[in-house]
Amino acid sequence: MSNVYKLARLAFVLLIYTIQNSVLAGQIPVPAAPKVSAKSYILQDYNSGTVLAESGSVNRVEPASITKLMSAYVIFNEIKAGRLKLTDKVLISKKAWRMPGSRTFVEVNSKVPVEVLLKGIIVQSGNDATVALAEHIAGSEDTFVSLMNQYAVKMGLTGTHFANSTGLPHKNHYSTAKDIATLAINLIREHPKFYAYYSIRKFIYNGIPQYNRNKLLWRDKTVDGIKTGHTGSAGYCLVSSAKRKNMRLIAVVLGDKSEEARTNSSRALLNYGFRFFESRKLYSAGQALKQVRVWKGEKETLSLGLGSDMFITFPRGSYKKLSATIDIQPEIMAPVSKGKKLGTLNISLDKTVIAEASLVALQSVNKGGIFSRSLDGIKLWFK
Repeated sequence: MSNVYKLARLAFVLLIYTIQNSVLAGQIPVPAAPKVSAKSYILQDYNSGTVLAESGSVNRVEPASITKLMSAYVIFNEIKAGRLKLTDKVLISKKAWRMPGSRTFVEVNSKVPVEVLLKGIIVQSGNDATVALAEHIAGSEDTFVSLMNQYAVKMGLTGTHFANSTGLPHKNHYSTAKDIATLAINLIREHPKFYAYYSIRKFIYNGIPQYNRNKLLWRDKTVDGIKTGHTGSAGYCLVSSAKRKNMRLIAVVLGDKSEEARTNSSRALLNYGFRFFESRKLYSAGQALKQVRVWKGEKETLSLGLGSDMFITFPRGSYKKLSATIDIQPEIMAPVSKGKKLGTLNISLDKTVIAEASLVALQSVNKGGIFSRSLDGIKLWFK
């Protein structure tokens, strides 16, 4: 037996031994993410924000009708603020009626309820319905688009700029897979009632049946949205979201080569994420995680915790290997305002920090009286 063969056999035995140990310990080995045909993509955990796979996710590309996620987000906010009702009637202008591309088949000068137009935007991706609502809300599509861009800035979508409400090609109309994932997460979190519209498979208006182009709604029962897009220059795009048990994932696939390809790419990414990772809520907002000494205050102790729930995503089966450490600011002096950052919570896996969060004061502590301040001053001097 040659030395090369012996070394190869030894390497193979060691590999099998490592895999077996991992499986016996409950941890599943994590392979590289699947290769997909999209020009850019991202797979992200909804709760923790952890990116599980990506390629070209910050490259600026045409988003096509994925644009309508922001259009819908603006509309949802108008309804939430009480400035728009689902039952309001919208007059269809000639501009809206003449819009090219996907259509809801609304008729010029007709009055259509907001809810019908919303379903036309979400299910059929109707450009006519989108422009009609944009004009109704802001007076003109251009003014509505300025609202879209303001929300983009507010969300921190630094790679995004909108030139229209529909996603039709324009040199100043672009976004990124990363920004679109952020937009989708915000839409789902802030408007769960309206997010349910994205699971509608079939919509009928004027006697014309219109089907949701997101094929994953038929092929994967855990997928419950969210939006397709396509133009000749943008290629085939799909933002999808699925929830299995307590874990929700967002997949964004942009610039794929066909409708079937974007479906397969999205499904491959989602299955990879659910198969090899898990997500858990570790701590709740307001939960006391540490008691600290406060100097020169009206009371001596203060509870520290998190300002928001902490979720973490990690390789499936490795939960017991997680560890938490806390770094606290030394010599905390009163006054302390509620919500002030006073430390950091670090979560590590195999001695590598994989997540961190700010520890904040859960209560306010005012300055103590002159006697307590003087006494603490003496204690600090000796300390």
